[in-house]
Parts: sequence; C-alpha cells; structure tokens
Amino acid sequence: MSDEKPSFEVLPRHLAVIMDGNGRWAKARGLSRSDGHAAGTEAAKALITECRALGIGHVTLYTFSKENWRRPKDEVGFLFDLLVRFLNRELSSMVEQDIRLNILGELDELPMATRTAIRHALKKSASCTSMVLNLALNYSGRDEILRACRTLLAEGADPAALTEEAMSARLYTVGQPDPDLIIRTSGELRLSNFLLWQAAYAEFYFTDIHWPDFGKEELHKALAEFAARGRRFGAAE
Repeated sequence: MSDEKPSFEVLPRHLAVIMDGNGRWAKARGLSRSDGHAAGTEAAKALITECRALGIGHVTLYTFSKENWRRPKDEVGFLFDLLVRFLNRELSSMVEQDIRLNILGELDELPMATRTAIRHALKKSASCTSMVLNLALNYSGRDEILRACRTLLAEGADPAALTEEAMSARLYTVGQPDPDLIIRTSGELRLSNFLLWQAAYAEFYFTDIHWPDFGKEELHKALAEFAARGRRFGAAE
C-alpha cells in the first residue's frame, strides 16, 4: 500500500474513540487479557500518530472509566502500569510532534505512580499546540455533568445563567470543540457513559473490528464515511 497521505474532503476537528475489544482480541488468540491491553496500547499509539499526520486537532481516547474499577484488582493494576510505561516511553515523541496531553477525569483517585507520570507529561507538553490528546481516565460522563452543576451551584450562579455555554465552560473539555466523530470498536453499539454532553451532535461509527486490529486502514474507512455524511444540525434537508 502506498505511504502517500490520503486526502479527505472533510476531517473531524475532534475525534473520540471508545477503544473496545482488547480482551476478546486476546481470547481469540489464546493470549492473556494483559497481552490484549498491551496490543491495544500499540494501536492507540498508531492512531495518535496518524491523526497528528492528518491534521486532526483534538483526539479523545476512552482510557479508563469509573466503572472499570470493578475489574479484577490485578488487571486494574496492570492497566495503570501500562499507562505509566506508555507515557514514559512516548512523552518525548509527543512533544516532538507538538501534541499536548490533557486528562478528562478525576486524577486524585489514581495510584501515586500514575498521578506522578501524568503530571510530568502534562507539564512537559503544556506548550504544545498542534494537537490535543485527551485521555478520558477515571472518567464518567454523568459524573462530569454533575461536577459541572456542582461547580455552578458553588459559584452561586443565578438560574437564568444556567446556559449551555456555562455548562460547557465547566466540563473537562472546556475550550475544545465537541467531538464531530465518535468511533467504537468491537461491535458494541452504545456510548457507555462517554462524553454524554459533548456527543449531542456527534456522528457515530461502529465497527466489529477489535481495538488492537483497528489500524490505519480502518481509521481511514471511518474518516471516509464521516466525510461522506451530511451534517445538518437540525436544519431542513
């Protein structure tokens, strides 16, 4: 296949991805769930690199939900160790690519080593401007909305001031466009508490491909379909 960069008539300003299917991918190959998560991390790296090359300005990856704490303790620990290794290994490359890291979620509940690695990466990439990489980590869409409401109440906001703009300004994604395209892999057809407020006008792309197999060609298929869709935002046809 040619290495020439593909041309899309329209690209999403903000691409969000629910990276599903690591465990199923591993099971189909007789591997451990840890092997599946490790392979999923490599798929995430490839997607980030390709999105940066294409010029997509904002990418959000659903990395760890609040519901994921229900998983076995060993698996949760492995996921956080994997994240720390990923950040330590890829941070210099991210900065070279001018990618700024941003976190959507509650950091204080994470293990100390994870918080330390994240805060270091946030600081080192803070001046990068070509792409924002959001990791939804210890994240819940409903919790994010409640958090924004509590902030408004704590600020003593008048009910008349409770506008969409006021809410958006108190979400984790403040200052960023809402996602234009949300991709979910591995055949599931739901949002799973992901970017509930921000997804109001997003296009959705579902695929049966397990996340570790979602490579450059699969991304290009999703982007091509997005470009072919008509987005009217409630306007008449």
